Amino acid sequence: MVNIRLPDGQVKQYPDGVTAAEVLADIDSGAQETAIAAKIDGAPADLARPIDSDCSIEPISPGSEDGLEIVRHSAAHVMAQAVLRLFPDAKLAIGPAIADGFYYDFDMSHRLAEEDLPRIEAEMAKIAAEKIPFRRREVKADEAHREAAGAGDSYKAEIIETIRNTYKLELGDAAKDALVSTYSDGEFTDICRGPHVPHTGAIGAFKLLSVAGAYWRGDERNPMLQRIYGTAFPAQEQLDEHLDLLEAAKLRDHRRLSRELDLYSTDELVGPGLVLWHPKGARVRTIMETFWREAHYKHGYELVYTPHIGQLQLWDRSGHTSFYRENMYAPMLIDEQQYQIKPMNCPFHIQIYKSRRHSYREFPIRWAELGTVYRYEKSGVLQGLFRARGFTQDDAHIFCRTDQLDAEIQAVLEFTLHVLRTFGFDEFDVALSTQPGKFVGEQENWDKSTAALRAALETSGLAYQVQEGEGAFYGPKIDVNIKDALKRVHQCSTIQVDFNIPERFEMTYTGSDGSEHRPIMIHRALMGSIERFFACLVEHYGGAFPLWLAPVQAMIIPITEHQHERAEEVRAKLAESGIRAEVDGRSEKMGLKIREATTQKIPYMLVIGKREAETGQVSLRTYKDGDQGAAELEQVLEAMAGQIAAKT
Repeated sequence: MVNIRLPDGQVKQYPDGVTAAEVLADIDSGAQETAIAAKIDGAPADLARPIDSDCSIEPISPGSEDGLEIVRHSAAHVMAQAVLRLFPDAKLAIGPAIADGFYYDFDMSHRLAEEDLPRIEAEMAKIAAEKIPFRRREVKADEAHREAAGAGDSYKAEIIETIRNTYKLELGDAAKDALVSTYSDGEFTDICRGPHVPHTGAIGAFKLLSVAGAYWRGDERNPMLQRIYGTAFPAQEQLDEHLDLLEAAKLRDHRRLSRELDLYSTDELVGPGLVLWHPKGARVRTIMETFWREAHYKHGYELVYTPHIGQLQLWDRSGHTSFYRENMYAPMLIDEQQYQIKPMNCPFHIQIYKSRRHSYREFPIRWAELGTVYRYEKSGVLQGLFRARGFTQDDAHIFCRTDQLDAEIQAVLEFTLHVLRTFGFDEFDVALSTQPGKFVGEQENWDKSTAALRAALETSGLAYQVQEGEGAFYGPKIDVNIKDALKRVHQCSTIQVDFNIPERFEMTYTGSDGSEHRPIMIHRALMGSIERFFACLVEHYGGAFPLWLAPVQAMIIPITEHQHERAEEVRAKLAESGIRAEVDGRSEKMGLKIREATTQKIPYMLVIGKREAETGQVSLRTYKDGDQGAAELEQVLEAMAGQIAAKT
């Protein structure tokens, strides 16, 4: 008999080998009907799994976070099964669940296209209608490898070989008895950890979205595979909502909008992932950076500048070459010394600190830099400004005494929220990551730093989740990610305590007792990077920037050439007030000029005809509300100045 703790806390006895489904049916027939899997001692498992030891159990519903992942991973299996039915020569690579969906990679002679997706979907629907049970089987890794290799499944054989090698490292001679699990539904079998839904009919509502290329294991030296992306939800209405969101996201895609609004571009001759800022995009970036610099001075920071390259030994000392080498570019040889294009700014800030001695009276020291860094990203993961190879971090490093830590963390979090809210973001996804199993530094400092981060979050009133053990080996951290207008979460701000670098670089200050002490270091980024944050702004506002950020704040439209002189006078008057305005003096119809200014999402349009030129008024239109009728120019200027000053 086994003792099983049920969701309500009571413990009941069951025969050895009882399945999770049988237990759930015994305690709640409704749970058994709706559950697609179970958590056994907190780990997801199949409903058909036999239980042979004492444990706890709870149902997993399809709409839960764990449930969605299981539904989507099962849908990936069904998609692969459908592809094999339609294209029998296809070889399978990997097919995981991902955020909001799933994918599977194939090596096949047929060149997949978007037109193939409805056909594959139809075959998936047939498989789902068959309600074929998912069957788990455990086999020795050596046997699984022989089966895969014998069947010509080279990618699966390579995966199993990797698993075998891992077992050999961990288990030594016992690795020969190590097991791997496979899942079968009908004629289809795949190596997989699981769990899965009970049968193919439980994969819910699904939709195949796109076809893309993907290198095997993400390495350009490996074969290019064909990837099909899809998504699945428990119910059709949830899928429909998601598809509507995807359509809205396409309309807001910063890459498309930036082409239409002439903000930035990339060029193959320059190099993938390297950004060329056009005048309008550069104007918005300049406004962002100006606000950033002024805000930092107001909050007690000093700004620094550092080189784009440094000797490789600097990154050896910081530890980046040990932990970050694959994202660093190859060193260059200068005067027989190896130099590295910088992937991080922090080692330079450390060297500024070490350029002279410091006293406890100087603390806290707050240094910030808009420092451009360069990181090697594989071409397959480049994604406009969200994932680039050259980008500018809004880096800052704070050096403080232990007794100042609480106040500094609190101030940094308040400053972070001030900046994000100024740019129009007011919904956040926040996490506190705590001490991992392997760490550096004194336990006392870890405890104090984690307590300081937690206290700042509590004071802020932000809802947050604790990610136990997910901190870096060198310190705990807070991540403040932003939610855009479509409720999508974007990685953004981080506040990281670091005990490692002060040790590595032997950083010290002279304390009140006359002896040397180690400062505490806080890494901090508010926007993360200018490029990523710019992309978030474009998509959050759909390209229609608020007035204070708009590259062109007003377009002045003379109806005929007789009003050109007055239009230039109005532009000059706006320029005197610091308002960015242009005159559309082309010999085109007024309607066309208005449409084009609207397409460019210009906040204000000031139309000047014969009557307006005589009265000194303007006919006012706004991007948001359309025609506003005649208005006094001074009143328009006053309204615009108020919006700009308030950053609304």
